[in-house]
Amino acid sequence: MTTAGVRLRAAIEAERPLQVVGAVNAYAAMQAERAGFRALYLSGAGVANHSLGLPDLGVTNLGDVLTDTMRITAATDLPLLVDIDTGWGHAFTIDRAVRELERAGAAGVQIEDQAGAKRCGHRPNKQVVGAAEMVDRVRAAVAARRDPDFAIVARTDAPDAPERARAYEAAGADVIFAEAQTTLDDYRRVVEAVSIPVLANLTEFGLTPLYTLDELREAGVAIALYPLSASRAAARAAEQVYTAIRTQGTQRNVVDQMQTRDELYEVLDYLRFERAIDELDS
Repeated sequence: MTTAGVRLRAAIEAERPLQVVGAVNAYAAMQAERAGFRALYLSGAGVANHSLGLPDLGVTNLGDVLTDTMRITAATDLPLLVDIDTGWGHAFTIDRAVRELERAGAAGVQIEDQAGAKRCGHRPNKQVVGAAEMVDRVRAAVAARRDPDFAIVARTDAPDAPERARAYEAAGADVIFAEAQTTLDDYRRVVEAVSIPVLANLTEFGLTPLYTLDELREAGVAIALYPLSASRAAARAAEQVYTAIRTQGTQRNVVDQMQTRDELYEVLDYLRFERAIDELDS
């Protein structure tokens, strides 16, 4: 069986731009696979918000991310790219993160050049470290991987994105994540600066317009990331159902918004498990 890193690289070659969708848990990952996607993403914000009920301000740790990673990779063979924020400290913590996540079945990690007390890349007043410090982060991640196909994705939040991208490629990054770009020309400049794939983060309600695949393709972007689209929709649906039950005293008026029991069972292949139990009891 091929490694997760090999599968991610094959997906990048097979589909341009490759659509990578966020999955905040194993069931979401299974739904994404059924929808036909070839790769998944575990967002640091997704772990903080949905697993821990915390803001995306660098307050998670490797253990938090590792737990969600193992659950997702156990549920699907789709390659999973994992957000490790700034790497939780220094070269040794980056080394451990890469080794543990590779062992857990991840296809690669994304590491960024924000300062330690990081924040969402689409929020004001974010701070970045010097290029040399981020180069050291990338080198530490590259040196730690056992599988040479395990992907190291270098994210830059800096205004001099093309220059940063060149430095990170030279340090061994496999993909450049150009965060919070506001025009297609911004992406073109990054694409022209490097010879490795460039990723566009199409997060909703942020600074980057929600470009189409055709627009990104024309700009040379190789990967289109939708990190929290499904989880945002699920959160809004949950809010509406909770409100209806509380205010109306019944769920009757929102049942048509729910996934049915049979639909759930189809995703989980539930009946196969039930038949196995019946055969053991017979």
